[in-house]
Amino acid sequence: MTSGNVGKRQRQHLIERLLSNEVVSSQDQLVELLAARGVSATQATVSRDLDDLGAVKVRVGGGAGVYAVPFPAEERSMSAEHLRRVLGDWVVEAAHSGNLVCLRTPPGSAHVVGSALDRAGLPDVLATVAGDDTLLVVARQGNDAGALAGRLRALAGLPPESPPAPTSDAAEES
Repeated sequence: MTSGNVGKRQRQHLIERLLSNEVVSSQDQLVELLAARGVSATQATVSRDLDDLGAVKVRVGGGAGVYAVPFPAEERSMSAEHLRRVLGDWVVEAAHSGNLVCLRTPPGSAHVVGSALDRAGLPDVLATVAGDDTLLVVARQGNDAGALAGRLRALAGLPPESPPAPTSDAAEES
């Protein structure tokens, strides 16, 4: 990150990473670590961020206190059963093209599925982009979007994707 004007969520994500990878014993030290990464924040802002993240000071060897997040984002992820329930309740159609999977939902529901997929942390999912009733799931480089679509279809309880129907032009040529 190179801009001092990052959003709260971006800053908190960075703080969470810093607490996982660095020994941070004070809020002032955390302000300095953020600044070294191009993110400006005051001690008061960092204090609120630590509170929002549920960070606590824990004792380590020698009795020193360091900040830690008891449940990092990876551990706050959604269970497979909950993901199956969300997909089963909301996904009505799934298809793929290139490295994209397109999921259709009832109007106003795509964000629910997107949030569930984001929290599930599937290793072959790079990102999700939700509209009103359509969710694009971007497969990570080197992952097969067709296989991902098939897995999401199965989790949603949808039948396997059938081959595309012939177009009227193809039917006339036969």
